Amino acid sequence: MQLTVNGKPASIAGDNPVSVLQLLEELQVAQRDYVTVELNGDILDRGDFDGASVKDGDTVEFLYFMGGGTL
Repeated sequence: MQLTVNGKPASIAGDNPVSVLQLLEELQVAQRDYVTVELNGDILDRGDFDGASVKDGDTVEFLYFMGGGTL
């Protein structure tokens, strides 16, 4: 399956759709508990990671929101 992940081409084995949760595992995404996932322009709720399907040609962004800093 061919995807665009964080603006770059990526591929994973197989042609069948996978859940976002499976994709996170397959791509060994760091800090899975803190990642926000955008699928084809839509931000997903964390509770939907297991039910949302990623299929061939989809665009996925993994986002990390950081706080902190000084004023």
